[in-house]
Amino acid sequence: MTLAPNGNAQGEASVPLHAWTPRALYIHIPFCTNKCFYCDFNSYVVDGQPVDAYLDALEKEMEQTARLLPPETVRTVFVGGGTPTVLDPRQMARFLQAVARHFPIAADAEFTMEANPGTTDPAKLEAMLAGGVNRISFGAQSFDDKLLAAIGRIHEARDVVNSIANARRAGFSNLSIDLMFGLPNQTLEQLADSVSRALELDLPHYSLYSLKVEENTLFHRLYERGELPLPEEDVEVAMYAHLRERLGAAGYDHYEISNFARPGFESKHNSVYWRNEPYYGLGAGAHGYARGIRHMNIKGVQPYIEAAARALPRLTTDPVSVREAMEDFMMVGLRLRQGVRRADFAAQFGGTEPEDVFGEVLTKLQSQGLLEPFGEGEAAGYRLTERGVPLGNEVFGAFL
Repeated sequence: MTLAPNGNAQGEASVPLHAWTPRALYIHIPFCTNKCFYCDFNSYVVDGQPVDAYLDALEKEMEQTARLLPPETVRTVFVGGGTPTVLDPRQMARFLQAVARHFPIAADAEFTMEANPGTTDPAKLEAMLAGGVNRISFGAQSFDDKLLAAIGRIHEARDVVNSIANARRAGFSNLSIDLMFGLPNQTLEQLADSVSRALELDLPHYSLYSLKVEENTLFHRLYERGELPLPEEDVEVAMYAHLRERLGAAGYDHYEISNFARPGFESKHNSVYWRNEPYYGLGAGAHGYARGIRHMNIKGVQPYIEAAARALPRLTTDPVSVREAMEDFMMVGLRLRQGVRRADFAAQFGGTEPEDVFGEVLTKLQSQGLLEPFGEGEAAGYRLTERGVPLGNEVFGAFL
């Protein structure tokens, strides 16, 4: 396929393509110390894995990607997994040096790395900081040790506290933790205690997720056998309401359905996804989106290594239709509490406005009290109502 100067595929004007190359970079490190019971991410227990060979392959993909889609200044980097911090300090330094060689990272870029509590010793933190990482997201999940063990986590609550303290001593200030709710046998009281202990850390950002029972996990097998004692739906609703109330009262902005931040500390990288903007996706099982094409990489570690030695290690490469891109724009954009702006929709889709495509859906959702218009002129758009926030999945599905 030949690309026209504006980034559009010649002869395929119907495909909405951004005129710019991605300014966001996602890199996947698929190794973990263990596999959690709920996890369906592309991850593998690190013992016995060819980690250095994987890093070789990852650099080959970086080289090919930078040659085929030359990067401009990258504004956000997110290293996810798996658990990227299972890399030892030497591997960490090597990996981050490779990123800097192939991608021009802005001096003020947000550079996030996921970490598990207990996997960030001082030497590793020093390598991360030296390599450009300036934001760490720790997978805390809970501050109840019994619950942590029940979901397959191998850290304890004290490891979260110690890891945050170590990161601060090393010079990191932009820190986040994930908490989960709706866990097996979890009570509202247990959640409230975890929230209190999380808030004592006085972090700039918190991500709060409900448990989703995914296929190909131990929890799914237990669920199918009726052996996964999940909280009742009304309890889970109360948990989410409690999280919103507590974080809001503590001064955090509920800027996205699952995320809370102090002003200025919203996740810039994840905001790229929520605005349906392009991003590079590198590593085993990674997804990317650029020039109107979505791709997914080969998942297995050894198959990825072998594929990257020959070409880009793609599993699938799919053009995104105009309609699909519009649906994506509305579904991910409405996750943001500020909602979607009509002007932004028009800018991505050649002047088309959301009412032209989704008029009936928008009217119906407003009549149900789930969506509301806001603003005037360039600032006009749509956002979830207070009633619509806990029913977000119903709203998003309406655009399919």
